[in-house]
Amino acid sequence: MKKLNYYLLSSVLLISLSTLALNLTFNSLNEGSSLANDEVVPVNAQKSTVKWKANKVTGSHEGLINIKAANLTFDNDVLTGGEVTIDMSSINCTDLSGPYKNKLEDHLNSADFFNVSDYSSSTLIIKECSKVNENNYTVIADLTIKNITESIEFEAELSNNVATAVLDIDRTKFDIKYGSGSFFENLGNKMIDDNFNLTVNINY
Repeated sequence: MKKLNYYLLSSVLLISLSTLALNLTFNSLNEGSSLANDEVVPVNAQKSTVKWKANKVTGSHEGLINIKAANLTFDNDVLTGGEVTIDMSSINCTDLSGPYKNKLEDHLNSADFFNVSDYSSSTLIIKECSKVNENNYTVIADLTIKNITESIEFEAELSNNVATAVLDIDRTKFDIKYGSGSFFENLGNKMIDDNFNLTVNINY
């Protein structure tokens, strides 16, 4: 009887140890998998730039906007997502000076354009990334300006910890219709193109 109890106890102990070892192995595998999940990499906002350019009948204007905060997401060094928040109150014009510069910047901040007093930030949230080759991606993102969100597609290049992209944006989709020939007639040389460009260089 004692011998039977001994074997029974030994069997139970062996099963318990085997179960514990199996659980530890399973948990270790799970922990290893979590480490391979998407890695969020912060962006160096001070070293990153957003340059805008808008064309009109009589020429063009351009300037800079500051990035407030941003990050990119990678899975095994492959871009999978990201988010950029732009400080709209920082918008400036770099091709003018003096009173002309101040006048244009005030106008861009007004309700005719970005209405910065009510909408101080714009965001770009990456939804899909398709790798084209070693350094290039086709990106689909949600762009929000003046609390209006539209889907936008663009090409991005990543090299030496710098992501570069040019976004072609139809401003009228974000209720920015001032000087638009699509909505107003007889504008003459005061007409402004519906589309403007953002050239984005992100250091991460």
